[in-house]
Amino acid sequence: MIQFFQNKQKDPADRAFLYGDGIWVTFYLRNSLLILAEESYFYVMASMRKLRMDIPQSYTLEFFTELLTKEVIEKGVKNARIKFFVYRASSAQQNLAKNNVEFYFEVQEVEDILKAEKDYELDLIKEINVNTNLFSNIHVHSPENIYADIYAKENDLDDVILLNPEKRVARTSQGNILLINENTIRIPKLTEGAYISPLLESFVQFLDKNRKALISESEIIAFETQKADEILLISETTGIHHVTKVRNKEFKTSHFQDLLQAWRESS
Repeated sequence: MIQFFQNKQKDPADRAFLYGDGIWVTFYLRNSLLILAEESYFYVMASMRKLRMDIPQSYTLEFFTELLTKEVIEKGVKNARIKFFVYRASSAQQNLAKNNVEFYFEVQEVEDILKAEKDYELDLIKEINVNTNLFSNIHVHSPENIYADIYAKENDLDDVILLNPEKRVARTSQGNILLINENTIRIPKLTEGAYISPLLESFVQFLDKNRKALISESEIIAFETQKADEILLISETTGIHHVTKVRNKEFKTSHFQDLLQAWRESS
């Protein structure tokens, strides 16, 4: 079930609707506790700065924690992804950097945000690509994601892998992919067009700290997805997914299953 909350009645002519002038970040609720709250908060702040938004002084970590506690946890939600959208409000003034900001968020209840959900089948798409610029790593309006989502649905896929202008793997339309070969996990670099992801960072930091795997941020050519032992997708939107097929190559899931279980048990 998805619930939503907004701090102000939406203006039908607001800039979020007209221009996609906003950013979004996910907060994570597990067993009635906000986890990775500080990481998500800093991601909100960094994303707003990139869009040159006028950040209210009230937007502190305590503000977000108290808001989500009151509007989500105290209403009985225990496990959920909270998609938090911040957008620039409409204004008569000419300087957009001085416009007020508003927010809206959706709450999607899940069994456990650290547990893999539906297995995914993917493909690579080559007719569009993901740029590698200032906005590539944050969640903003993306026609590429819209196109990719439609392409996936029309071809009975769950998601598609997007390449950057150099024809290397950037991300999928929903999130980031991790490729494992033996005990080495390779992840596309942020400079390749991958998303910043507090959830992914938490996972790989756990693996690195506990010597569960060797982590390599890499430049990955498209063909290397066919050579991986296993592939995992971590999405701020839809959660964690084992990838069982890319084109005609099928993948096992046992290694990532063990690593995810160890992560869950440690959290």
